[in-house]
Amino acid sequence: MTALLRYQSGLLLRSQRWLAPLLLYAAFIGVGVQAGEPVLGALGFTAAALLPVSAWTVRICLTQEPPAARGVVAAAAGRGRAHLAALLTGAAWPVLVGTVAVLAVTAIGDRRGVTALAAATAGLLGALACALTGAAVGALASRPFLRAPGWSLAALVLGSLLALVTTGSPAKHAMTALVTGARTATADPPWLACGGALLLAAATAALACRSTARLE
Repeated sequence: MTALLRYQSGLLLRSQRWLAPLLLYAAFIGVGVQAGEPVLGALGFTAAALLPVSAWTVRICLTQEPPAARGVVAAAAGRGRAHLAALLTGAAWPVLVGTVAVLAVTAIGDRRGVTALAAATAGLLGALACALTGAAVGALASRPFLRAPGWSLAALVLGSLLALVTTGSPAKHAMTALVTGARTATADPPWLACGGALLLAAATAALACRSTARLE
């Protein structure tokens, strides 16, 4: 699996397709986060903005290989393992970017009533919940479920929006916890949301890998 992860990461970095979602995330943060505003509210926005970026990155990783190369990798490692490596790569890079963003926002935000450690912990858990939820959206909005680029993109946008506003979504739960904490000056780490997002991402990955082995 390590070799597959290196292969997928190399493809992503060399293709420079990661640049568009990264710039989108930077634009979200630059417009939506201001120095000196309540840190928990800023972290809520930082986490929420990571969801569509994660979904987009996962979709990029699932579609970046030429069909011939995908067939060779599938023959060598198995379709399920190859698909899982692409999913893990697409989910890992947004988590890394989100971690850097959370630490930066924690440093410049107004932490009155909240310690830096508590704010960073809540922000990191919120970002992880949103990134994993976005990864699940990206997995469902790409191959093997949707192969047409137009339908895939439409599902990606709609799924990201629903994941942010639907009651019961781990991402919405995490974002709400951070925004509510900003009003009460209480950092309540969204452990439940993070656990739910992890289960959702794991179930979606298992479904996608099994479907890939059958449908492709």
